[in-house]
Amino acid sequence: MTRLHLVRHGPTHAKTMVGWSDLPADLSDTAAINRLSGFLPKSGLIISSDLSRTIATADAIQGERRRLPHDPDLREIHFGDWELRKFKEIEAEDPDRIRAYWEHPGDVRPPNGESWNEVATRVNRGIDRLIAGHAGEDLIVVVHFGVILTQVQRAECLTASEVFAHRIDNLSVTSIQIENNNWSLQHINHIP
Repeated sequence: MTRLHLVRHGPTHAKTMVGWSDLPADLSDTAAINRLSGFLPKSGLIISSDLSRTIATADAIQGERRRLPHDPDLREIHFGDWELRKFKEIEAEDPDRIRAYWEHPGDVRPPNGESWNEVATRVNRGIDRLIAGHAGEDLIVVVHFGVILTQVQRAECLTASEVFAHRIDNLSVTSIQIENNNWSLQHINHIP
């Protein structure tokens, strides 16, 4: 049995669409970091995306755990031309596309960005590679909102619209158990 412990990075406090931009995480809440680290399995392997907010969060909770190399396939959604812009600003320019992107996710993509289906394909590839290389282990995967939702969607066989209804807070844990290719969501958005 393999267990994924999907941890959302510390907050960036940005009020814009943050995908591939390399904003730092605020890790000043040391009590929350310590609770999170204490909740996660001590023998788990830690991996993160290659963006600094996940790397720093992984560093903060690592302790004695073994670290795996960063994986760019575990990056957040690539928002393209919408990156670091506010929803209202984009809505004023391209209301139909941004509404369709969030209300009917799937093949709609931001200009020069990724659709939800493209994100899920990329992330699934990275997660599958991780599971294949470390079957039977606890994998602590420090990633992003969208990345976590792709795996919730997979575990629960949800549509993209259904999975977007889930909340994923910063420094939360979503755990999925995988046994004989059966995926089972153990908990979602748990705040230790």
